[in-house]
Amino acid sequence: MVTYKEAGVDIKKAEKLVKKIKGIVSGIGGFSGFYPMELARYKKPFLVASTDGVGTKLKIAQLIRKHNTVGIDLVAMCVNDIITCGAKPMFFLDYFATGKLELGVAEEVIKGIHKGCLQGGCPLIGGETAEMPGFYKKGEYDLAGFCVGIVDRKEVIDGKKIKPGDIIFGLPSSGLHSNGFSLVRKIFSQKELRSLGKELLKPTKIYVKDVLSVRSIVRGIAHITGGGFIDNITRILPQKCQAIIHQGSWRVPQIFQLVQKKGKIKEKEMFHTFNMGIGMVLIVSPAKRKRLLSRLPQARPIGEVVSGRRQVKII
Repeated sequence: MVTYKEAGVDIKKAEKLVKKIKGIVSGIGGFSGFYPMELARYKKPFLVASTDGVGTKLKIAQLIRKHNTVGIDLVAMCVNDIITCGAKPMFFLDYFATGKLELGVAEEVIKGIHKGCLQGGCPLIGGETAEMPGFYKKGEYDLAGFCVGIVDRKEVIDGKKIKPGDIIFGLPSSGLHSNGFSLVRKIFSQKELRSLGKELLKPTKIYVKDVLSVRSIVRGIAHITGGGFIDNITRILPQKCQAIIHQGSWRVPQIFQLVQKKGKIKEKEMFHTFNMGIGMVLIVSPAKRKRLLSRLPQARPIGEVVSGRRQVKII
């Protein structure tokens, strides 16, 4: 007679993990998570949802066996998308899949997710841990996250009010964030990846508090993720509006320079793949410039909107 454990799935080990993280996840133990809705301040509320993963940055974490930051990345990739329309993140759920559950690794990952949720102002209300023998190699795991936010109809930011003459501000990134790692892993050797591990695993910056503090004066917001400046800023531009980005108007972190030099990558490809030191873009009218800087002194003016074909130009 064959047992589930002999097939590679250890239910008791999963139960131990649940006990370990009970103080982290809100209401863990049930079949679903609950979130109390307080709708008094909303006249016409919209729920906003986003799902994402960490990508092959996980390969770096698994290579150097450092697992306490990728959970922050997971939350960041979701909540940073949610806030681009002016929504406030409400709650978060995660999906952790692995071949053989390692309690210490899973606990570190979930602690990182919890830390990210604290930074993003949304509780972790549940998730799924899947042990899938034969699907993942030893030591491998994958992560996915799911976030729901809320915004009143009158507060939705969709870029439609962007006009020629508006100023483009950038908020600094903490490094590579969670994009371009397939290219990074192609460029560097395993030995080089290990030596760069600390830099490569810097968690993605979470911009929730920054963006919510200025959402009433912002006309457009772009999260600079996969697709870099070229694709992500274009998403929010109205027709006949062109974004001009002034290269050199902010300091590009050294890691990007190292990647470009090592891989012999063209400038255009860098701006189409990486955030180049700018993780979030905010577009405001000239009249709101001082107010934005008073609330976000770290913001850098990096370009402007002009009349022209709907695209992004790096000059």
